[in-house]
Amino acid sequence: MAPTPPAFRDRVGADGSGPTAPSPSLPHEAVSRTLGRLQTGYRQDVPWAVAAVARLRREAGRDAHASPTAWGLDHLETLSELREERRMSEREGHDGGSVAPAYFSSAARVGQEERERREDTAVHIAVTLWALHQQSLRDEPMHLAGWSLGRAVRRLAHGRTGVRDSGAAVDSAGADPVAKQVEDASETVRRRFVRIGTASDTDVLATRLREMVLLLRSARIPLDYALLADRLLRWQDENRRDDVRRTWGRDFHRRHEHPGPARTGGGSDEADTDAVSAEDLDVADLDS
Repeated sequence: MAPTPPAFRDRVGADGSGPTAPSPSLPHEAVSRTLGRLQTGYRQDVPWAVAAVARLRREAGRDAHASPTAWGLDHLETLSELREERRMSEREGHDGGSVAPAYFSSAARVGQEERERREDTAVHIAVTLWALHQQSLRDEPMHLAGWSLGRAVRRLAHGRTGVRDSGAAVDSAGADPVAKQVEDASETVRRRFVRIGTASDTDVLATRLREMVLLLRSARIPLDYALLADRLLRWQDENRRDDVRRTWGRDFHRRHEHPGPARTGGGSDEADTDAVSAEDLDVADLDS
């Protein structure tokens, strides 16, 4: 019997019995671990978490390891730990602990360094954006699984807030039959989303994502930052960038299940000085 191709093995179980989910990328796992700790601590007003989030906000817009003030931050340490776990696993898979052949190739080494640089960038952008998004909000998590960028922006563009609606009828499938068409979306928000899709480099992309995150925070709409980190990793590969754009566009046009009854919870316990509205940010004035 011919061996099962690697691409097919990714889609079926080890025994060939059925599909399996692809393994998460290192950035996805690093952000999940980091925010699992930080978000809980911050919402409970734990001093170390509050201090860490404040440091992360100050790092927004700065390169991951180029900024000395970022050294020692939890997300970069977590990513480093995951890399070491991966290296140990690779060594165990090569003659019981011998060094993998890739380490003897200078080209492979350069490729590894580039991969790690992209992972650093993806994790750093995602976690620092979350710190801006969660700022001053203790009653609700702003990192929430399942809230892709396209889904969150669509909700924002339709003038909704939070993750739940009240008084809306739902059909038997749980979908909102009166959900607004994509054509009814705010043109200002839509254009801002388009600008994210047309970003030409990582710095520009991070800046435009930050602008969107500030709007999402004002509307208390969450984002899946582990998923965002995974997309940012792929986006940095020019051969996969169009795939990321397609995913964002597809999620923006997709009708999502009705979120259920109205959310409850009070306001934040500190002033939110960075909150902005779509109208406060003139698209024509933001060229970078």
